[in-house]
Amino acid sequence: MKKTKLFSFFFAFLLFFSLGAAFIQPAQAASEKKVAEGSVLKKIKKSGELVVGTSADYPPLEFTASENGKTKYVGVDIELAKDIAQDLGVKLVIKNMSFDSLLVALETGKVDMVISAMTPTPERKQSVAFSKIYYKPSGEYFLVNKKDKDKYTSIQSLKGQTIGAQTGSNQFNLVKSQMKDSKLKGLGKINNLVLALQSGKVSAVVVEELIAKAYAENNNSLAAVRSNLKETQSGNAVAIAKGQDELVAQVNKTIDHVQKKDLINKEYLPAAAKYMKTEKKSNTFDKYIPYFFKGIWYTIVITVFSVIIGIVLGIILALMRLSKNPILHWLAVCYIEFIRGTPQMVQILFVYFGIGYLISNLSALVAGIIAIGLNSGAYVAEDIRSGIDSLPKGQMEAARSLGLSRQKAFRYVIIPQAIKNIWPALGNEFITLLKDSSLVSVIGVAELMYQTQLVQTSTYKGVLPLFIAMIIYFIMTFSLTRLLNHFEKRMKRNDSND
Repeated sequence: MKKTKLFSFFFAFLLFFSLGAAFIQPAQAASEKKVAEGSVLKKIKKSGELVVGTSADYPPLEFTASENGKTKYVGVDIELAKDIAQDLGVKLVIKNMSFDSLLVALETGKVDMVISAMTPTPERKQSVAFSKIYYKPSGEYFLVNKKDKDKYTSIQSLKGQTIGAQTGSNQFNLVKSQMKDSKLKGLGKINNLVLALQSGKVSAVVVEELIAKAYAENNNSLAAVRSNLKETQSGNAVAIAKGQDELVAQVNKTIDHVQKKDLINKEYLPAAAKYMKTEKKSNTFDKYIPYFFKGIWYTIVITVFSVIIGIVLGIILALMRLSKNPILHWLAVCYIEFIRGTPQMVQILFVYFGIGYLISNLSALVAGIIAIGLNSGAYVAEDIRSGIDSLPKGQMEAARSLGLSRQKAFRYVIIPQAIKNIWPALGNEFITLLKDSSLVSVIGVAELMYQTQLVQTSTYKGVLPLFIAMIIYFIMTFSLTRLLNHFEKRMKRNDSND
């Protein structure tokens, strides 16, 4: 009997994911066909928008500034993106996300191109195409704590120390290949690496000269030291999907004009320096209050809609798992076990990038809500199932004896009682869900954690924005806990009255 059940489980498991594979493969083929037909330039012209992906934590190449309480993307790469959009006669749209997610976004059609101080390495060229080089960095620097500026001056002096570098960057590969006697720590955001540096988690962070000097000039506790890393790459270029020869040609025309007029040195860098100087002078946290309010609003929206999805899906899955129909039962088991057995961040990335093969206009916000809701549904289903199993079997028999169908018995008798029993567990799930909403910042949703990172980038401070975010999360979770406890007391009061 046990062998039969085990076989049935694996059969249902394979069936479930075979359907998933069949769902993704045609979509992937359609996406590859779309790229091969050179449709990106046509899509840009038709929509009137050029969507550019960047990781805006790399001043002065790309970073954020506050203007009238709103986030403004500025820097050398942003100015180049503006000129490309202007030459194409379309509006520029910036999508800010982690550096290591940019090429995935490009390959899945979430962005039309990537302009983010990206070096055209041989490995990257296998996946995407590149424009001409538009900027050549003067070399790599060590960003260190000021007290260590005379101590950590070379590869040799950092032997045995932990070195930070942005995941997926050229600097990450340089440290990996040339500093084998040091420990490498990779993070997706430069501001998190700087925070790790200031807290002593790493001894130095490897970045380009301009970026190192920008952080050192705006943070008195840091210093920029020229490294002796050997740079073999040619510079920064615009990344574009393979097969987009017309778009590459258009971008190269803009780059030719920029280089001919020397716009990077004459206009782009001075403009970036001006923004950095202005931000430094007016770097009070009062101006960043709107950032946190915007993050709170998005966090609440994500939480509310994810809770709705989680409850509806959880009830359906719980009933499927309790069903006598073996197919429905094992499909529910496969879904629940798979969702609970995989990291939520991976699920968020899969929904946004993977399902993007089918729904190219799926926004990051909607994708985040769907992913968190689908994840919550699996846990809610198990809570509801345990609540139903905890009820005496006589409850169902009594309901059926009164003439109620099985469906109505569950709806009017079983589930209401189960909800009362599992309310504390559901409350914990809702609170966890509110905190887990921070994970969608990885795909560029402007919730609280995303806004906190923008403040970190703009202020060149790491700890204070995080502390403010912690206080805000505590206030929200504490308020939600009080609300849930209120409803729990009302349920108990109603039971005692009965």
